[in-house]
Amino acid sequence: MNTSSEELYLEAEADIKNNNYAEAFKKYESILYEEPDSAPAHNSMGWLYKTQFDDYAKAENHFLTAIRCDSSYPHSYFHIAALLMDMERFDELSLHLDRCLRIRTIDKSWVYGRYALAEELKLNFEKAVHYFEKAILASQNDDKIKDYKQDIERCEMKREIGKRHKQQASGDKPGDGGVGKPGE
Repeated sequence: MNTSSEELYLEAEADIKNNNYAEAFKKYESILYEEPDSAPAHNSMGWLYKTQFDDYAKAENHFLTAIRCDSSYPHSYFHIAALLMDMERFDELSLHLDRCLRIRTIDKSWVYGRYALAEELKLNFEKAVHYFEKAILASQNDDKIKDYKQDIERCEMKREIGKRHKQQASGDKPGDGGVGKPGE
């Protein structure tokens, strides 16, 4: 970006922080008119389309364009992952995360954390715990490690709840040894 575009971009980012989305949108459009290959502007436009308009198609288009413009700009990868997860497009998310592991500017613990969240959403708690553990191994941030430990605890709790529900669905009650109702 040139200096005037960089200044305009920073102004637009400040507009976002102040919930002045219309002004930010105009500024990003202006940047893209002058510099159609601006990854940060495409990324921010994608964010606006996703969060303010719920227009996932336009958001995805801007995120992908940002990646094509600058494949090392990490923020678009994060937003595409969130979009794919929101839309429960798990197969595409997995391929996207595989690619993220090869991008040097992306925190690998974040990638493993996203794999884990996808598995958790699919109720695959064993796999989720596995990926949260990999996230811990890849992290050097104590706060993130604490968060991943809490994520593991949540998955373990859900796994236990799932076991109880399976027992109840099969007619067994927890603690009755599988004998069912009295008198049966």
